[in-house]
Amino acid sequence: MIKFLIEKEFKQILRNKFLPRLIIIWPVMMMLIMPWAANQEIKDINLSIVDNDHSSYSERLTNKVTSSGYFRLTDVSPSNTTAMHSIESGKADIILEIQPDFEKNLVKDGYANVMISANSVNGVKGGLSSSYMATILNDFGSEIRGEWLQSAGKNIMPVIDIVPQYKFNPHLDYKVFMIPAMMVMLLTMLAGFLPALNIVGEKEAGTIEQMNVTPVNKFTFILAKLIPYWIIGFIVLMLCFILAMTVYGLFPSGSIFTICLFASIYTLVVSGLGLVISNYSNTTQQAMFVMFFFMIILILMSGMFTPINSMPEWAKVITTVNPLRYFIEVMRMVYLKGSSILDMTTQIFALIGFALFFNIWAVLSYRKTN
Repeated sequence: MIKFLIEKEFKQILRNKFLPRLIIIWPVMMMLIMPWAANQEIKDINLSIVDNDHSSYSERLTNKVTSSGYFRLTDVSPSNTTAMHSIESGKADIILEIQPDFEKNLVKDGYANVMISANSVNGVKGGLSSSYMATILNDFGSEIRGEWLQSAGKNIMPVIDIVPQYKFNPHLDYKVFMIPAMMVMLLTMLAGFLPALNIVGEKEAGTIEQMNVTPVNKFTFILAKLIPYWIIGFIVLMLCFILAMTVYGLFPSGSIFTICLFASIYTLVVSGLGLVISNYSNTTQQAMFVMFFFMIILILMSGMFTPINSMPEWAKVITTVNPLRYFIEVMRMVYLKGSSILDMTTQIFALIGFALFFNIWAVLSYRKTN
């Protein structure tokens, strides 16, 4: 019996000219575009320079800042007041003001003052741009000191050389952090929205009445609805794996089997949630709005864009009932750290609990009349 029900579901999906294209084209477009757009790395920061010294050292500092790749010189102002107008008009994001006698103080006293003024309407951008600038200035100072010691013929004093080593993402490439989470979001959207529109679509078409008069029990009916989307979820996931490998050169550090195990559970979670929403909805529009409401909350509270540890305590409590959070943690741990199932027992038990909860609810909430 279930074989014919699953065959019916696939025929309904393939009969729709739009859905098969959506299942293939949407993941491809998202994987090719979103990792470049959803990026918290900040580059090409508009820079305004106020050079009150006009010396060789101030010119050298300006060249070092502009050649770093983080800043783009868009304005050279004669005074700080004029530079502030550039900030207010949006022409500049940060001002580097080199004080008078910059070279004189640097040579005579060994230090000189500069002032950094950053537009912090966007606090993240303002903080990072100031941090980048401070790092470049410190590097400039170290470079000058090294030249002086060599030219003076003095023995260089022993110093502590700090060599940073970045584990799991050595090149600090934000795409490496985002791509595993993007896979989870795609799986959530497709394996969640499509089941949410399934039963309510049959209600509107009137075909659900034909199913209700058959001897098929509720469990078999819901299971036949879940299996096709479970298979579609794996097709989408495999497509994402291939794109991550071929386009970004990103391979999982851990086992693909581990990812597939968690994905098989997680697909049941979001498909079960979609079927619950479909059971309670009377129209396709209603199901879409309710599912969209849940998707927005699940994605924003998942730690995909903002770290969960940075959220207030009440928000952290809410994330404990967000299945998307657990699977994103799994994908990042396996892809970046090479974690095993034993390292993610909390996540697997949480996802199993969500899968049982939503699918039992889907069976109980389906109203079948003989």
